Order: sequence, then C-alpha cells, then structure tokens
Amino acid sequence: MRHLLRLLAVLCLAAPALAWEHWGGDPSGSRFSPLKEITPDNVGNLIRAWEFRTGDLDRRAPEVMRRTKFQATPLFVEDSLVFCSPFNEVIALDPGTGAQKWRYDPDISTRQRPANRYVCRGVAYWVDDSAPVGAVCRSRIFMGTNDARLIALDAKSGIPCAGFGNGGEVRLETGMTLEWPGEFQVTSPPVVGRGVIVVGSAIGDNRRVDAPRGMVRAFDARSGAPRWTFDPLLHDGIEAGHANVWAPMSVDETRGLVFLPTSSPSPDFWGGKRPGNNEHANSVVALHIETGELVWSFQTVHHDLWDYDLPAQPTLARIDVSEAMRDVVIQATKQGFIFVLDRNTGRPVWPVEERAVPQGTADGERPSPTQPFPTHVPTLVPQKISVEDAFDPFPFLGRSACKEQFASARSEGLYTPPSTQGTLLFPFTGGGVNWGGVAFDPLHQILYANVSRAVHLVKLIPREQAASFNPPPGHDFGRQQGAPFVMSRAMVTSPLGLLCNKPPWGEMVAVDLKGGKILWRSTVGTTEDRAPLGIARPWGMPLVSGVVVTAGGLVFTGAMDAYLRAFDARTGKELWQGRLPVPGVANPMTYLWKGEQYVVIGAGGHSEAGTTIGDSVVAFRLPRQGEAPSLLSRTIDRPGGRFLGGAISAGLVVAIIAAAAWRWRRARRDRSAKSTS
Repeated sequence: MRHLLRLLAVLCLAAPALAWEHWGGDPSGSRFSPLKEITPDNVGNLIRAWEFRTGDLDRRAPEVMRRTKFQATPLFVEDSLVFCSPFNEVIALDPGTGAQKWRYDPDISTRQRPANRYVCRGVAYWVDDSAPVGAVCRSRIFMGTNDARLIALDAKSGIPCAGFGNGGEVRLETGMTLEWPGEFQVTSPPVVGRGVIVVGSAIGDNRRVDAPRGMVRAFDARSGAPRWTFDPLLHDGIEAGHANVWAPMSVDETRGLVFLPTSSPSPDFWGGKRPGNNEHANSVVALHIETGELVWSFQTVHHDLWDYDLPAQPTLARIDVSEAMRDVVIQATKQGFIFVLDRNTGRPVWPVEERAVPQGTADGERPSPTQPFPTHVPTLVPQKISVEDAFDPFPFLGRSACKEQFASARSEGLYTPPSTQGTLLFPFTGGGVNWGGVAFDPLHQILYANVSRAVHLVKLIPREQAASFNPPPGHDFGRQQGAPFVMSRAMVTSPLGLLCNKPPWGEMVAVDLKGGKILWRSTVGTTEDRAPLGIARPWGMPLVSGVVVTAGGLVFTGAMDAYLRAFDARTGKELWQGRLPVPGVANPMTYLWKGEQYVVIGAGGHSEAGTTIGDSVVAFRLPRQGEAPSLLSRTIDRPGGRFLGGAISAGLVVAIIAAAAWRWRRARRDRSAKSTS
C-alpha cells in the first residue's frame, strides 16, 4: 500500500516535471523527474546535442564579465527552453537544436557593481486561465532583475506584458536610500500562486547595522498592482535590517501557502544592537500567498552571528512517517542540517533539541545560549575542525601554515562566536548546502544533496583599528557601520592555494529520511581546472549548485571543474562525465522532446570561486542511429585526460628529440670513422 501511495505521488508530479515548468522542476522544488530514457546502463553513451552561447563574452568588457555568476536553470515551457543570463536577458531556445527563438534585453547597467555580482538563477512561468486561449500574455515569464525590477513577458514571444505595471515592469521600492545602486538586487526567481507573484531580494552584507529591510513583496500577477509586503524580522527593541529572502521560494497551490527561507539580520557577525533570537530571521516562514498573513515560522538559528542564513529552496514532499504519508517541508542548511517540518503547522516531524553552544564573544554581544539540532537525520557534513584536521600534503617540509592558522584561532565546534582573536567557521558560510538545494525522490523516499567542506576564518577588528587595517588579498572586508567592530573573512588556505581542511571538499550525499541514515557519499569534482598542468586530483571541489534526480536511476550535477556528471542514484557510483566549455555552476535540468530525453546545464563559471568565465548552455542526449560518442569524449574529455594527453605528448616529443639526437650522434660517429679511415 505504501508503495502504491508513493507511485501516486510520482504520478502527481509527472506532468510538471516532464515539462520542467518551475525552477526546482515543480512548485515543490523536488528537482525530481519521472523521465527514465537515460539509465545507468546507457548514460555512458551520452553525446553533446547542442551548445548555445549568449554572446556576453564577445559583447561585454572583460572586467564586467569578471563580476558574473552564471547560475540559471532553464524552464521547459511553451515548447521552448527559457532562461536568463547574468545580465537578465531572457532567452528562449529551440529544445531540439538550441537555436534562439527570441530574446528580451532589459538593458541592465554594467556600472552599478551589484553586491552579489551579476547573476540570475532563473525565471518563473504562469498561465492566466481567465484569459482567452491565444491571447497575448496569457502565459507569462516573470523575472526579478539586478537593478530591482520585476518584469513580465509574453512566454511565446518575449514581448513585455503592457498591462503589467508600467509597460511590463514594476520597480521595487527599497525602503531607504541605498549606499550604491547595487546594494539591492534580485538574484533568484519569483514564485506565482493563485494569481499572486512573490519576489524576494538580495542585499549587500556587512555594510551597516541600519541596513535595508528584507521585505518580501507580492503583486497581482495580471496587473502588477501591489498585494502585500512582509518583513521577516520583528523590530521590537532592536536595530537591524535584512533577514531578506535571497534564495528560491516554494508554493503549495492547494493550501495557498508560500514558503520563505529567510536570511540573517544585519550585520552578519556582530549583533549587539539586535538582542534576542531575532524572530523570523533564519527561519522557514509560511504565509498565505493571497494575503501575506503569517501561518507559521520555524527558526533554524537563533541570533545568527555566522551568516548561516537559509540558502536553499524549501522542498515540499510527502514522506512515509510511522506507517503513514505526511506532507512536510524539507529545509537544508549551510550547517549541513536537514530539518523536516509538518507543512500545516511548522512543527518538527522528528525531535529537534535545543543544545548548549559555545559562549564568550566580543564586547556588547549576547549570543544565544542554545541552538536547535535535529536528531533524526545525521548531519551532512562535519561541524568541528581542529589542528589534527589540517591538510598537510607535504609533511616532509616540516612547518605547516594550515596548522598554524588553525591553532591561532578559536575553534570550539559549531556556533563558536566570532572574536577579535579570529574564529574558524566550519562549515564555512557557503555551506554545507547552498542555493542549489536538495532533490527528493518520492518513490524511494531518498534525498540527494551537494555539500561543501571548507573553513572560513572570521575576525572582528575594533573600529579604532580599522583605519590602519589593510585587508590581505582574498579577504572580505565588512565595515559594519554602526557596530564597534569591522569584519575580515577569508577561506583558510595554504600558501599553494589549497584548502586547509582535508579533502573531500565537495560531495554528493544520499539520505534515507525515514531511516535517518546516510546511504552513501560520493566525491564530486577534481582539481583539473584549477591545478597546474591540469592535474586532476579526485579531492572534490566546493559545491554551491544542486542536483536533479530521475526515475531512470540517475543523479546529475555540475561542479567547479568543467564537467556535467551522472551518478548511480542507488550506489553513488560516478558513471559518466560530459565535458563543458567552462564549469557548470548551475542546477541542471532534464526534459523530453520528440521522444528523446535531454539533460541541460548552464556553463558560464563563477567569478567569486575563481573559475574560468563563459556564456554557454549545453545539452546532452543519447545517440541517434548512426551516432556514437567521439573518441575525444571517451579519452581526453575525461577528468585527468588532458594531463595524461599532455604527458603522452610531452613524452613523444622527448622521445622524438632523443631519437633525433641519437641518430645525429650516430651519423657524426660514422662520418668521423670514415674520415679516420
């Protein structure tokens, strides 16, 4: 009976998942597809179907491109793939050939220097069932922009919807004067339900105590008229802003609920002017989508001092609990926690304990004495780092810079407060899990997630010393105006640029939610695209993007090296890699077109991570009759293939030179012998 219920859950998801009409595959954000044409048995035969380039590399200045992150996941709607570029150009492609069908350019200024760089993770799709069939803008594409606009386009043509706002757009009011135009932007797609469109925001961190508030805004999806606003942070007796929703949201259309993953209040690393738990910040918040009325809120971090905001889309699922199916919200966190909450009430499905955490911090700070720890599902990443955990690949050299950095800072486990001494944050502020979120297979009740393992060193510097402080290269510097401390933050790395904690640095994890156990872990990514000579050490690379899981038994993901990968969903074995022009630091997606299953990923790199920058969208499919994977794709275009090919080529060159030298010396001896005789 339970298997039948699970199958029904899959069938309920099948229609939207086949079309991939939402950023997370469906309104629930499951990132699950019922497609099964590509399987563990044939995935090794995938070939590149097409590649589309946005043209940004050719049209924009290199210094502008160095401020981009290509994180878009296309939608498959109206017989088109629709996505946005980092500059908010909306582009529709033919799903079979990758040819451009239409393009809309909102003319984003490249002089504004947005706080979170130029990025657009995706767009939203909505159909107005009250409009006549065939009417312009009956089906719409919505997008939030880097310059704080909400835009509505006809999904078939890309023409702005004239009846929405002012000529197809609404300008988002920031609520206060910005320090610079890029302090406020929209980076994740809006969501739509019951004729209401909801949009969050991304706001520059660590600039000031009195920062813009993290208002969530809702508008009529037809007219663009304002419907409601919601400030996630309660302001009773505190001085702070933010708690914004920069990550993707989810919608339960049946219940009429929108689920918000909120972030930390301002500034991130000192909260002396915001005493208490800072309710509704760092929380999963459920609102009535038509009115903005609060239904429930569950806080995952009290009085955040670590930038442990909720980075991932809340995933809505039906899970098998105590011999019954239950509607839940699954929330992954940067700390590597998985919270599972009842969808109606927000109460934890399994116990969450309040545990004592390290205390003792900078002047004026009052950290929470306890923090919530889920007890049923194991943490996806370790949460404590020590000198013994330092990565020392060359112990024969004696002195270890990594051990020295670890030993000099506070490190008492998760939630060690920031300090003037310097505090190690592990997991670092990028996760654990980041904006890519998790995928959930409703048939097998298994959750899949990409996770990172890296360490941040955060140091509070008294303001009177800030004028003479010169941040070293690679250090973030937060002025935290209005606080008695400024902030310095950096990845803890060795002089060679390697992360100081032991690998793996990036993994995919499979979790049995009901059983509360990790099923497998697999390292994701190599050092090939970062190391000298293309040496591909299988150490994994930090992962901010997510995965897609299919009924065919596969999990697909990009990484910080330039490959799309497929893993066996049952065992975690890596089965295939498809070479990309640059790293695909975006969530992949899959769709069916004319009987063929395609897997697509945006491959444009990630400037903050230091990858190569590009402007491509790449699709793969199984070979047609007469086609086959190329020899290049089976040899050189594999992790380590370039190094091996280079080594073989170098060896051949050396051999040829040696042979030529030997022949020359032999000929010289022969001539010498003849002249002597």
